Amino acid sequence: MFGVSRQTGYTWVGRYREGDHELVAVEERSRRPKTSPYALSVETEDLIVAARKHWPKWGPRKLHARLVELNPDTYVPSASAIAKVLMRRGLTTKRQRRRRGAAVGATAPFSGCESPNDIWCIDFKGWFVTADGVRCYPLTLIDAFSRFLLRCEALIDPDGRQVRRILESAFQEFGLPRAIRSDGGPPFASTGPGRLTELSVWLLRLGIRIEIIAPGKPQQNGRLERLHRTLEEDAASPPASNCAAQQRAFDIWRGEYNHERPHEALRMRRPGTVYVSSRRSYPCRLVEPSFEPVGLVARVNKSGFIKWHRRNVFISSALKHEYVELLESYQVDGRWDVRWGSILLGSLDNHRLDRGLIYPRRRRGEGEVSGMSFAEP
Repeated sequence: MFGVSRQTGYTWVGRYREGDHELVAVEERSRRPKTSPYALSVETEDLIVAARKHWPKWGPRKLHARLVELNPDTYVPSASAIAKVLMRRGLTTKRQRRRRGAAVGATAPFSGCESPNDIWCIDFKGWFVTADGVRCYPLTLIDAFSRFLLRCEALIDPDGRQVRRILESAFQEFGLPRAIRSDGGPPFASTGPGRLTELSVWLLRLGIRIEIIAPGKPQQNGRLERLHRTLEEDAASPPASNCAAQQRAFDIWRGEYNHERPHEALRMRRPGTVYVSSRRSYPCRLVEPSFEPVGLVARVNKSGFIKWHRRNVFISSALKHEYVELLESYQVDGRWDVRWGSILLGSLDNHRLDRGLIYPRRRRGEGEVSGMSFAEP
């Protein structure tokens, strides 16, 4: 009749017979146990709350790893217990789960990256406007193995000279990497012969392999893309008053990212404890491209032209003052292949010199990372 179970009914009757008032006998009572031997102390909860306020963007797992490191002689609860404390204290909100589509795997994801300085990743994060109305272009440089953030610079002019200046300072501090990976945009690559730019020519002559991800495949440089999201959340929202102030914010955040923030991909180690400097020091002797004994060698002038059959033929402005090799083709009569080291720039047709340098046809690959260096055959 009253919609209660037999057990609940007998419980209410027993309370009434013991002398409880009618309403007191049927009211809901607390199920909280009288003792909680495993409950966290107030001091422990205050320690968790203080850590959350100091690192407001960190999740329970990062807070747990950092608290264990800072308090070796103190009991630190698990990450799940920390999450419950943060929820109870109103310092976090439950995220809504997003429905994800099918996972897209990365093609050729950092092959051969087994130690620090095997591959560095470089890219410009999307620009934003500081409070004074000036565009800021953040340039980030990260070690792919240790996730160590080598440089995070706020630039106003994202040109090749500025990027070279930043790379030179990183080389002087950390040494040279084996390879540098980018998305193939300027100033890291171009649409010209061999996709060369003045910056990439300089890197190749330093003995550094150039890696370019496939178009529309940001997952091939996913570690840097994920870093950019953290950068925007922690150091660029909201933007600073000007570019100089934004650089100061980047420097503070970079120190925290490298030396305080545990990284889940590193098993909660900090990037600064994993990264070591390269043994290849800078400055170093520049690598000279090798030429075949049967080839002809021509020097590119300051405007990017070579002298061929009494005519000026444009090759590339990125190769000014460099030597290129011309090899006679055995497939087409009167055609000469133009190479810079192991990199094929194109070909010249003696019967149609007015066409200039003929670019080689680019094969439609399967979205793999392309690379170039003087060490290739």
